[in-house]
Amino acid sequence: MSKESLFALSLFPYLGFLWFLTRSRQTPKLALAGFYLLLVFVAVTIPAGIYAKVAYGKELANVDWLHGSAESFLTLSNIFVVLGFQQALRKAKTANPTDHS
Repeated sequence: MSKESLFALSLFPYLGFLWFLTRSRQTPKLALAGFYLLLVFVAVTIPAGIYAKVAYGKELANVDWLHGSAESFLTLSNIFVVLGFQQALRKAKTANPTDHS
């Protein structure tokens, strides 16, 4: 199986994951936005990879400016997820203050 086929197939379990996270209504909104932002990363990476191949005759990973631009969406996604869960932990901590000192 080619890496492109595997990549395409991996979207289905991820979409299921997003569906369950959204439906549960327990995931912090900012973290959920980060998980959805990962789809933007995928949507940007595919045309960027095609452009790298057509315009430069290289893989996306070998065209630094294009690769870095696409990867910035992955970075944003990770930041949103971390900040969302960090907010949720702080909120839970203030709602249930217990002294463990």
